[in-house]
Amino acid sequence: MPVTMHDVARRAGVSVKTVSNVVNGYAHLRPATKERVEAAIAELGYQVNVAARNLRQGRTGMIGLAVPELSQPYFAQLADLVIQAGEDLGVTVLIEQTGAQRDRELEVLHGARRRMRDGLILSPLALGEEDRAALSVDYPLVLLGERIFHGPTDHVTMANEDGGYAATRHLLDLGRRRIAILGAHPGAPTGSASLRIAGYRRALDEAGLALDPALVVPGDRWQRATGAEAMSRLLDSGTAVDAIFGLNDAMALGALRVLSARGLAVPDDVAVVGFDDLDDARYSTPSLTSVDPGRHDIARTAVRLLVERIADPARAARPAVEHVAPFRVVERESTLGPQVPTPQPTPPSPTPPSPTPPSPTPPSPTPPSSAQEA
Repeated sequence: MPVTMHDVARRAGVSVKTVSNVVNGYAHLRPATKERVEAAIAELGYQVNVAARNLRQGRTGMIGLAVPELSQPYFAQLADLVIQAGEDLGVTVLIEQTGAQRDRELEVLHGARRRMRDGLILSPLALGEEDRAALSVDYPLVLLGERIFHGPTDHVTMANEDGGYAATRHLLDLGRRRIAILGAHPGAPTGSASLRIAGYRRALDEAGLALDPALVVPGDRWQRATGAEAMSRLLDSGTAVDAIFGLNDAMALGALRVLSARGLAVPDDVAVVGFDDLDDARYSTPSLTSVDPGRHDIARTAVRLLVERIADPARAARPAVEHVAPFRVVERESTLGPQVPTPQPTPPSPTPPSPTPPSPTPPSPTPPSSAQEA
């Protein structure tokens, strides 16, 4: 016979309501009471009927994550982190791909599948300011990406402009002056590319360097093949260059491949920086310096904000939250060169103690002579 909540209550010596509060994560409980209930649950092997609980609460226990495409390593790794964050908070994550197409992003927001989930985390690339009204949905929504809507929903983003500035500043501090951009999106006033380039330009301005349009190389889709093609075009143009800022890691990794094939040493001839700090950045040859945009923080914060809105409908009336994840430049071989560990001095071998000379044998006593005996 299955163990019930009443059984747990009797074992713990509390009310059924208290057991329910523990099971549902109610925060305002005395630690000792919570420990007794949890111990009773463990002893009896009580299993929470999640489906029944969600049905009573009018929830599915699932949230959605909609990203442009999982073939891009950034979004694949972000999805993995969102799934982990969801597991920590007791929700299942359903993943959809939009292909960065406006109609598919709108379908994710308003299509029939929205009834399968309690809330949505959306990373829009095609929606613009004119689509602001489409974000007025009847369920909790968190946006990822660039600040193009300025509300009306929670928004978790990365410091694109400041990250672009920091990447360029790192190259300038190393003495590089002909810094090329790979992956520009001409004519796109918003988005990651324009914001990262704005940071690049700010760093050049501070260094007293004019922007050379020949160093800003377009690249529509941020993939390794696009980065390789952009790097080849730049080298074939004869434009002098001593550093590359790939607007994402895939572009930078494609550039590394071409530089190696052309016999150019990295970083001696050309230093290279990426953006996203993907796992591949640590294992490329040379390892890639990159901007870590705070993926872990983005995933955890987005899931937390969404779950909080789902759990407390009163939060819907509260102002939207705008969160910018912290970032850092992770310096590696593509800008610093091989990092040879500093040899540590070998401690001298301990001098063995000198052998102790044997103590001299005392002379034997002289036997008395016969005269003396007499």
